[in-house]
Amino acid sequence: MRHGGKILADALAIQGVKRVFSVPGESFLAALDGLFDSGIENVVCRHEGGAAMMAEAHGKFTNRPGVLFVTRGPGATNASSGIHVAMHDSTPMVVFVGQIDRAHRDRAAFQEVDYRQMFGGLAKWVAEVDDTARLPEYISRAFHVALSGRPGPVVLALPEDMLSAEADVPDLPAVAPMRAQVTQAEAEAVMARLAEARKPLVVVGGPLWTPEASADLVRFVEAQGLPVAASFRRQDYVDNRHRHYVGDLSVGMRPDLKAAMQEADLLLLLGTRFGDVASGGYAVNPAHPGKTIIHVHPDPDELGRVFRPDLSVVAPAPAMLAALAAQNREGRADWAAWREGLRRGYEAWLQPVESPGTVKLENVVKALPALLPEGTVIANGAGNYNMWLHRYHQFTRPKSYLGATSGSMGYGFPAAIAASLETGGLAVAWEGDGCFQMTLNEMSTAVQHGARVIVIVANNGRYGTIRMHQERSYPGRVSGTDLTNPDFAALARAYGGHGETVERDVEFAPAFERSVASGGLAVIELRLDPEALTTTQTLSEVRGQ
Repeated sequence: MRHGGKILADALAIQGVKRVFSVPGESFLAALDGLFDSGIENVVCRHEGGAAMMAEAHGKFTNRPGVLFVTRGPGATNASSGIHVAMHDSTPMVVFVGQIDRAHRDRAAFQEVDYRQMFGGLAKWVAEVDDTARLPEYISRAFHVALSGRPGPVVLALPEDMLSAEADVPDLPAVAPMRAQVTQAEAEAVMARLAEARKPLVVVGGPLWTPEASADLVRFVEAQGLPVAASFRRQDYVDNRHRHYVGDLSVGMRPDLKAAMQEADLLLLLGTRFGDVASGGYAVNPAHPGKTIIHVHPDPDELGRVFRPDLSVVAPAPAMLAALAAQNREGRADWAAWREGLRRGYEAWLQPVESPGTVKLENVVKALPALLPEGTVIANGAGNYNMWLHRYHQFTRPKSYLGATSGSMGYGFPAAIAASLETGGLAVAWEGDGCFQMTLNEMSTAVQHGARVIVIVANNGRYGTIRMHQERSYPGRVSGTDLTNPDFAALARAYGGHGETVERDVEFAPAFERSVASGGLAVIELRLDPEALTTTQTLSEVRGQ
């Protein structure tokens, strides 16, 4: 006989779970007891939103479900932001939520919530476990659903009395490997359509990417002579220095790349859903795309959801790339001029545009490659400060970047913690002053669990993205976008980390080197000129328009 918490912990160990993220609650004390001697690390966080984002980042980084434990009521509602990230970003995740005793249901009991209703639109599957003996069944299904088709989050509610009750039930084996196969006929059909194109463009994105997929992608585009673009916040899928890489389809998309996407007569969409950001705000019109669309996605429900594909294949992008890379065909010679023109546009975009002030984000980003230790992962949240990272930094290897395509603020720092705990190495959180303050309380989590994270805080004293839109719509009428900020370096030291303040460009490299040498948590605050707003326009210029 085992209590439910022990059954649950044993099931997680069988699934290969090595680490979970949590904020403790009395509603799942039995689960905490089960984890006690399970060999599974429990990363104790300070807020359920930060914990959920760590679990999501873990899933994104490892291609295995990130596991989260939160308590009922406020714990679950706090965690919903990270669950939304997982759903939007197609990240496998399993969330366990404490629940009231079964006998107390429907009485508006303390912290009672109907989780099926609450998370119904935020998760792939939501269930409540009523029978302790069925825990292995539910957990097995949760891991299967989290990984199947378009991956995503699954929520299991655990009534407190069910979890503490005992049962004699056998364990179930781990999820069996789901080998995706692409037929020769499917690969040949893609190649036949490509051969008819004059100006094709390959777009890569989506979940469960692998280093092998990156290698196959390079083999494929080199053999065919194709240009390849990365969808929003998937820039590490291909070495940005490669001559076939032509840029990323992101917020603030490069103008000539957006025009080329519209001009292309064929789009080969591999893994990406090709949503509003990647399509340039539907600059490619779903009603009249004016081009051939080949869409490869693991979930059949995504094919035809927005864009009608001329050819669709239900398969993960890595499986299709393996099949395409094995094709013994040559591309069309007349694609070279098209591809090379797009590459020249990308290389021109890398040339820095000077921003105002004594600390310039373009110079900081350009300095990073020489300063980053081998294997460093970069994570970022949401805000205009990301424009500098997306535009000027060149990612060179897969699994070196974590960003929320959902555009969630507060994501970068928890994601960096999760990455560092997984690799044991350094992670850099590229943050804005508003973004960082949404989850900076997780600094104590980083210190407690030994995460090596350097936070670079771009401090311009405002919510920059919102201010940009505000100045465009209501110039000079500033309302709700200015911030009064703490001394971020001093705050890092208060949490037991290392703190630096940079007020001139020349101070950044030495500050970063000292932060690396500190061996743990470090925060580098960049004091920016308030005029710094985007990579191409100052605040005054936006207001003047």
